[in-house]
Parts: sequence; structure tokens; C-alpha cells
Amino acid sequence: MISTNDFQTGLTIELDGEVYTVLEFQHVKPGKGAAFVRSRLRNVRSGSTTEKTFRAGEKISKAIIERKEMEYLYSSGDEYIFMDTESYEQFSLYKEQLGDNLKYLKENLHITLLLFKEEVIGIELPHSVELEVVETDPGYKGDTAAGGSKPAKLETGHVVQVPFFINEGDILRIDTRSGAYLERK
Repeated sequence: MISTNDFQTGLTIELDGEVYTVLEFQHVKPGKGAAFVRSRLRNVRSGSTTEKTFRAGEKISKAIIERKEMEYLYSSGDEYIFMDTESYEQFSLYKEQLGDNLKYLKENLHITLLLFKEEVIGIELPHSVELEVVETDPGYKGDTAAGGSKPAKLETGHVVQVPFFINEGDILRIDTRSGAYLERK
């Protein structure tokens, strides 16, 4: 159990059988009445966000999330195969469980599997991944100085806005949190 007075960004809690991550919180002490904690929470399973208000000092169950280092091996239809890097045991996850993370999933990528009470609730990607550009308009000499961008399709099928000087075959570093282009390798 944890007190709402001890909330921190990134803390995982259990409410009504669901696991939530604290995104934001604010302690409010009005001039009249009891203090309370206003918070914004993200459901770890569904990814949806919600706002919830708690009484100050209210006790809430802390969710213990187990993290396992995994390596993505390959996909077979809607099934994606991962291997535990310590025990070499293989797990399979489905397209629905991975959601938007599929845009960055590349063979041999090391990820963190998130488990709550032995149930897989999601994966955590590294902050950035390196992906190859497979389709984009050709870059032209002199396009490096002016701002602007063009779409580029990456090897995973994800489309990202890139500067004009990027060409097919270039390896790009992509931020997995925002989906934005960071740099050319």
C-alpha cells in the first residue's frame, strides 16, 4: 500500500483490478475543506488516460511490475516471437498486445517485457531505434540548408517526416516515444 501523499511520476498503482501509471499529480489544499490529490493516470493495458481525484493520505495498492529483458526474434502471421535473454525461453505476443510498438519492432531488437501477476501487460521499447529508409522522394543537392520535410517509409512500414537530404537506404535513428526522426546514422 502507498499513500497518495507519496505519489511520483512513473509510479504504478492498482485500482479496480487495473494497473495504472501516474503521469501527473498535484497536491491541492483548498482554503476550506480537506486536502486532496488530483492525478492523471494511464491504463497500462489499454493505454487510455483518465483523471482521478483522491483524498490526501488515502491508501492505494502499489502494482509490482516485473520486467524481463527480451529479444525480438521474428513474426509469424499475427504472432510475434520473443526470447528471454537469460533463460532462452520463447514467448509469443499477438498484434493486439503490441499495438503501436509494432512500428519500431525489428529483428534482434532488445525490449523489456512488462508482467503483472504473471500476465503480460505490455512491452517497453528502447528510447530510440535505428531503421532503414525503404521509400522516399530523392534528395536534391542544396536541400540541406532550407527547413522543411518530406515523408519517408521505414523498413517496419512506419512513415516519418524527415529532412529533404534523406535518401532511400539511409539508416535513421527514430525516437520510439514520439515517433519523430532524430538523426541520420
